[in-house]
Amino acid sequence: QVQLVDSGGGSVQAGGSLRLSCAASSWTYSMAWFRQAPGKEREFVADITWNAITSYADSVKGRFSISRGGAKNTVTLQMNRLRAEDTAVYYCAARRSSGPSTSLPDYGYWGQGTQVTVSS
Repeated sequence: QVQLVDSGGGSVQAGGSLRLSCAASSWTYSMAWFRQAPGKEREFVADITWNAITSYADSVKGRFSISRGGAKNTVTLQMNRLRAEDTAVYYCAARRSSGPSTSLPDYGYWGQGTQVTVSS
């Protein structure tokens, strides 16, 4: 089992920045962030593999940056130029299976979620 603890959410005005962090209790192949806005399905935001291969949703490319550190068991999501439509609960996720994936069912470990609110 892998335990994930995510943190760093908050409220910010449009155009501002926030940083989310997630710590895993042990090594994982890939760590990712998903988000879920009210009334919508949970969607992929970004992921990073153990060897630093990253992928991003089109809606956040050029604004968000994902990185891994701390013996590769922590992941950070730097969110810049935030928009009102970025408002959601953000969830850290992880998996041990290899190969790229942006698919929610492929991630077996989840954090508790952290709220991000962007006011326009």
